[in-house]
Amino acid sequence: MTKHCLMVGAGLSGAVIGRLLAEAGHRVTVADARDHVAGNCHTARDAATGVMVHVYGPHIFHTDDAEVWDYVNRFATFRPYRNRVKTVSDGRVYSLPINLHTINQFFGKTLRPDEARAFIAAKADHSIAEPQSFEEQALRFVGRELYEAFFKGYTLKQWGCSPRDLPASILKRLPLRFNYDDDYFAHRFQGMPEQGYTAMVEAILDHPGISVRLQSPVARADAAGYDHVFYSGPIDGWFDYRLGRLGYRTLDFQRFTYAGDYQGCAVMNYADATVPQTRITEHKHFAPWEDHAGSVLYREVPRACEPGDIPYYPIRLVAEKALLSNYVALAAAEPGVTFVGRLGTYRYLDMDVTIREALDCGRRYLAALAESAPMPAFAASPL
Repeated sequence: MTKHCLMVGAGLSGAVIGRLLAEAGHRVTVADARDHVAGNCHTARDAATGVMVHVYGPHIFHTDDAEVWDYVNRFATFRPYRNRVKTVSDGRVYSLPINLHTINQFFGKTLRPDEARAFIAAKADHSIAEPQSFEEQALRFVGRELYEAFFKGYTLKQWGCSPRDLPASILKRLPLRFNYDDDYFAHRFQGMPEQGYTAMVEAILDHPGISVRLQSPVARADAAGYDHVFYSGPIDGWFDYRLGRLGYRTLDFQRFTYAGDYQGCAVMNYADATVPQTRITEHKHFAPWEDHAGSVLYREVPRACEPGDIPYYPIRLVAEKALLSNYVALAAAEPGVTFVGRLGTYRYLDMDVTIREALDCGRRYLAALAESAPMPAFAASPL
């Protein structure tokens, strides 16, 4: 039997799930509070310069998931793109992630890979057996000098608290290379959609079984009458923040233009705590196959997210995780709704993971229909 499903949010989660269900013969309505699709991946041409601007900050597609790579290439032409990030620390420019060039430049050495490994191992704080905090993780693996030059100030600005108060898991595997590879990502598949992400998401949503409603915010009461709801908004927002608000960091984008090439690269980080921005992005460099005389840039300044701001980075410290657990319990008791995506599951997700989880979620729903089984509140656990 044909179902009528509501996707709350026209970003990657809603578009991919919606397309999967529409291709299976179901009716899909996609509603979004904004005046465009693609969520925070939204791209638009700047009228004055012709530059393709990543309106909510840059998004670079990278994945090892061959099915996801094939999926996005079905709806867009991807051009090769490698993210090469630079950072300013104490008035000097270095490459990130930390690689052999960074190490030699920073310490004034000409070390070979094996020599650099031994050199950094000698700098590391081996008294820290099991790092508990971000700071301990960094000190354990690279030592104080590199930590203070490249991680301490940037992390303080990004998260608004001391690295001593952040879990070691945020740093996970320290980006450290003992060769001259300056590719920020190590994934097999990397690229940019030639016409931007918005055009790609519009193509995903271009199906006769899908209707799109923009500038149409959806509250919990509006979801009645649908066979199932896939909600990609903030999980606490679905429940009208009745237990309190989950913590996020947001970004203030300070947009400016330049007649020429401002910084010579797409991303320039600023590691010093005394500099307000974490980075400046120059958007024409995200499309190196294009040629533009003018330039559009964003300074990114993180701060605490307030009501009405766009939530970007879930904080997920002890208090937030406890509150999340309570919202997850509410969601588990909510019939006919599945919470998806970055905001719906309160997790930071790269685009490829978002698409993978959306494909898995849509397939799980179709399987549940075939088996007359209930669809869970989460196809991917937020906890």
